[in-house]
Amino acid sequence: MAFPHRPDAPELPDFSMLKRLARDQLIYLLEQLPGKKDLFIEADLMSPLDRIANVSILKQHEVDKLYKVENKPALSSNEQLCFLVRPRIKNMRYIANLVNADKLAGRTRKYKVIFSPQKFYACEMVLEEEGIYGDVSCDEWAFSLLPLDVDLLSMELPEFFRDYFLEGDQRWINTVAQALHLLSTLYGSFPNCYGIGRCAKMSYELWRKLEEEEDGETKGRRPEIGHIFLLDRDVDFVTALCSQVVYEGLVDDTFRIKCGSVDFGPEVTSSDKSLKVLLNAEDKVFNEIRNEHFSNVFGFLSQKARNLQAQYDRRRGMDIKQMKNFVSQELKGLKQEHRLLSLHIGACESIMKKKTKQDFQELIKTEHALLEGFNIRESTSYIEEHIDRQVSPIESLRLMCLLSITENGLIPKDYRSLKTQYLQSYGPDHLLTFSNLRRAGLLTEQAPGDTLTAVESKVSKLVTDKAAGKITDAFSSLAKRSNFRAISKKLNLIPRVDGEYDLKVPRDMAYVFSGAYVPLSCRIVEQVLERRSWQGLDEVVRLLNCSEFAFTDMTKDDKASSESLRLILVVFLGGCTFSEVSALRFLGREKGYRFIFLTTAVTNSARLMEAMSEVKA
Repeated sequence: MAFPHRPDAPELPDFSMLKRLARDQLIYLLEQLPGKKDLFIEADLMSPLDRIANVSILKQHEVDKLYKVENKPALSSNEQLCFLVRPRIKNMRYIANLVNADKLAGRTRKYKVIFSPQKFYACEMVLEEEGIYGDVSCDEWAFSLLPLDVDLLSMELPEFFRDYFLEGDQRWINTVAQALHLLSTLYGSFPNCYGIGRCAKMSYELWRKLEEEEDGETKGRRPEIGHIFLLDRDVDFVTALCSQVVYEGLVDDTFRIKCGSVDFGPEVTSSDKSLKVLLNAEDKVFNEIRNEHFSNVFGFLSQKARNLQAQYDRRRGMDIKQMKNFVSQELKGLKQEHRLLSLHIGACESIMKKKTKQDFQELIKTEHALLEGFNIRESTSYIEEHIDRQVSPIESLRLMCLLSITENGLIPKDYRSLKTQYLQSYGPDHLLTFSNLRRAGLLTEQAPGDTLTAVESKVSKLVTDKAAGKITDAFSSLAKRSNFRAISKKLNLIPRVDGEYDLKVPRDMAYVFSGAYVPLSCRIVEQVLERRSWQGLDEVVRLLNCSEFAFTDMTKDDKASSESLRLILVVFLGGCTFSEVSALRFLGREKGYRFIFLTTAVTNSARLMEAMSEVKA
């Protein structure tokens, strides 16, 4: 069951324009330093840069040597140095050390710092402190939208999650607003906007301000995308913490998809070399299995292999003319398909080996029990055993967080016991990680008698107008309650199934978690789109403890074609998982929509835990 789109599905906008824009802007910045120059690139920017401008393009614009920004001294002999970096303090110190070393040696060179996606005042302050502000020229490369696929755009800002949801740092909100502004400039304004979460609201308000400032530019344009939905990651942590079982999600969990490509090791390629493979809609084999539940993938690949063999076998009875046509027209395509097929079969075998070793079935059973709220004592014992066997510090943390959020916080006895066992098993340096998880509301302890919720409910009854938002925010920062069980009941997240759930012919979005759970984030999007507002979802919003908003611009709504009104841009602030992408693709196919995804970065449970961890792997 590959995901063919309905014949009436709307066409997607062409996002290759975003790549061209970013490339042209970078070339313009490089040419401001005429002549030969060495380029220092931060590690984080290497993969995104490779998707925009490869080495040969850089060489055409007089970039001589490429260096990685790292802790060791650079041995560049060029007279002009250009630094392409994220706006981070440590990068400024690195540049300052280099410039100051040159000064000590009595050497004068030209230095240019290009910040991506934007420059922060704090960085300029550091350059000033170090006494080199006058020696370097600073510029911004406003590259914040990388098309990873025909329907997936990433800002490639994995630090957004920790910065905002843990540190409360709002500096990236401007980047999000600028990215949305660029999209509405290129593809027309969005007639209908919905959102939930504090970050979503701030991003939306700042974006509206930018729109008002430059209202003339987009006024006459017909909107290409009818709806935009902004969603904070902390509205739904549960989905991001679950093990993924759709093929693309499993590949990400097992091999780590980085910037749209994956490194398959020798165990997959069946050779002694690793291979970097781009995973997108152009890979025909991958495109047909990416949204599939893993249990269907082997069957599909073996059928594909048989079909391929049959096409190869056709050449046996050919005369010379037919053979010539076959070689010139079909053979190349068949060989390419054969290569991709063997790679994905190798990847499946490798995933199977790893999952069997980890006893994946038992793990999934425990997760499903947590989601449904059954056998909590058994699940807690499973997690304790997981910790005691030292399976993996990140995995153990993930399971504890899942237990905490689904149970609305751990009872004090369990919290202390699990925390003690964890620190004894994995080391006391994880102590700070627990503090982070508590602050973010991922791993919390229930207050004795849960007095807070009683106070909260009284306040929400007293204050019902919009001003209540501020009070609710104050309470949510006091103790982030998850209320998962109540939300799950209200939105029917755990499907009632008579008999087996048929994963070959999925009936709803729950198939992305083996039929056990419909992703909360995707259910919210579905419900709001059905109503075209938040009406009737007041209780859900109250339980989520978030502020929501909806805005329809009737002048633009009238201009929008019926096709554009079936295109929906979903913006995940803090990261989105491949399971959510697959679930919404499924929903789009069922309802005749097409979804486009914009995320601050693609995430999964391990990345989420690593962002919160104070112990670097």
